[in-house]
Formats: sequence, C-alpha cells, structure tokens
Amino acid sequence: MEAIILAGGFGTRLRSVVSDVPKPMAPIGQRPFLELLMDRLIDAGFDHLVLSTGYLHEKIEEHFGNAYRNVPISYAVEHEPLGTGGGIRNAMTQCHGDEVVVLNGDTLFKVDYSNLLNFFHSHPTRLSVILRQVDDTSRYGSVQTDCCDRIVRFAEKATSHGFGSINGGIYMMHRSLVDEMPAGMPFSFERDIMQAKYMEEPFYAYISGDYFLDIGVPDDYLKLCREYQH
Repeated sequence: MEAIILAGGFGTRLRSVVSDVPKPMAPIGQRPFLELLMDRLIDAGFDHLVLSTGYLHEKIEEHFGNAYRNVPISYAVEHEPLGTGGGIRNAMTQCHGDEVVVLNGDTLFKVDYSNLLNFFHSHPTRLSVILRQVDDTSRYGSVQTDCCDRIVRFAEKATSHGFGSINGGIYMMHRSLVDEMPAGMPFSFERDIMQAKYMEEPFYAYISGDYFLDIGVPDDYLKLCREYQH
C-alpha cells in the first residue's frame, strides 16, 4: 500500500501566518501538519510514503529523513513547478506498484482508507475520487455523479456556488493514467486528466461525510490550530 502526498505548493495565501516552512509543514501545536496526514496513512496500513516536494523541500527532508514511524519515505523533488499532474507523474517514479493513493498535502480529510480501496476495486476504473459535501462550492468548484457513482460533470469555481459536492483531494488511481502524459512537463491532474477524460472513460466517486479542513487560507489554518490546543 503506497501513498503519494502532494507537498510541493508555495502556500501563497498562507504566508501571512506561515512563511518560513512549506505549507504542509505548517505547525499544528508542536507538530507539522504533514505528520497528521502521515499518521492516518500509517494507521491505515500504508507501508511506503512518497512525498512530492518542491518549495523549501529541504525543510521536509531535514525533519523526516528516510522514514517516519518506521515506514520508509521516498522524495520526488520538483526543481521547477510541475502542477498537480506533473507532480504525481514525477512521484510515480518512486512507487513500486501500479495502484496508489494520492492526497493533497494541505487538506485534513479523515476518511476511512479501506473504504476507498474497496470502492476502487469494485468498479471498472483507473480512478476513484472521494467527494465532500459543503455549503458553498465556490471556493473549490463542484463534482456531480450519476446513480451508479460515475462522474458526469465538473463545474469550475467561477460557475459553481451553493451547496454541493467538491473534490476532497484524495484519489486512488492506476499509474497508467499519468504515465500517458509527457515526463517532466507541467500539467494539471484535475484539468488535463480528470476533466479531459471523464467522458471517454469511467471515473467514479463517492461522498464522505468525514471531517474535512483545507488549511490553505489563514482562517482555516488557525481554526485547526485552535482545535489541536484542546
């Protein structure tokens, strides 16, 4: 069981409160946010973690080294920004198997990973996505599925608003999905893979009501800090 954590973003919106470390290393109490994500993966049985890093990647490597809680860590460093898709493709070079879970390094979504694995293997697909219902989708854009859980529509941020389902930033996928794209070239996983291919081949998604918080903006980051003080 392998997981890729996308931890290479610049964290521009968060710099007013966190400026000296990459966004996934933002302190939550006495610990970096990234440890919260890795703890959940390890507790779920993952035995190899790949960190897709870029901005201030040395800070992450200095903190974790080659293992965390005796689970090996590999690093896939972006020396130039590759986007979410290019970052995943680059990180796949460090993975041993064909199936991998991918998650955003700035979002705490307390899902049951065994449900994701079971869902992925019960559908004829190269991609499964976990969605989260929110009161206002305008910050993220929305995703719609049909009665068989197949993704049938994406709405961009500019055209999405009100209650709906958003991409929760956790996927299970087959490596061939990104291996089809040129190596070393920047591209967006959301736009150039998900939105470009969902009408050609079946991608499936299900809604989870589990705890969800994206620390990409100061208010939500500070909210999580307050929660972990108690």
